Amino acid sequence: MSISSRFSVGIHILSLIEFNKEGISSSDFLASSVNTNPAVIRKLMGMLKKAGLVEVHPGIAGAKLAKKMSEITLLDVYKAVNVVQDNELFGMHENPNPDCPVGRHIQNTIEPIFSAAQLAMERVLGNVTLEDVVKDIGKKSNIDC
Repeated sequence: MSISSRFSVGIHILSLIEFNKEGISSSDFLASSVNTNPAVIRKLMGMLKKAGLVEVHPGIAGAKLAKKMSEITLLDVYKAVNVVQDNELFGMHENPNPDCPVGRHIQNTIEPIFSAAQLAMERVLGNVTLEDVVKDIGKKSNIDC
């Protein structure tokens, strides 16, 4: 199992909006780049709007970033699209056998490890901005969406 693709699609959407800032970033346009249904894009756009990352207006095609690229971190995107709840990146199996020494102690042994791993990942995401992503994409190719 992996982290929901909503995270990578959210980054894709925001990056494409920036690259297309002179054009109209409609849900159809964004969906064609992501290769998905426009309804999926609209759902994610609602999440990104609620988080204050994009501006969209009902009945008007197009979207734009609500903040400077340098002010949007990947952690902001991660949280906006509800990939996981706080401290729940790693699921913990429920009801281990309390009569077994491993079952009795496994959860309180591995929970702090899981929490530290999630915090480390979130720290990394918090240090990478949308601007970093867009600049790297720009270096790697001439954008032809």
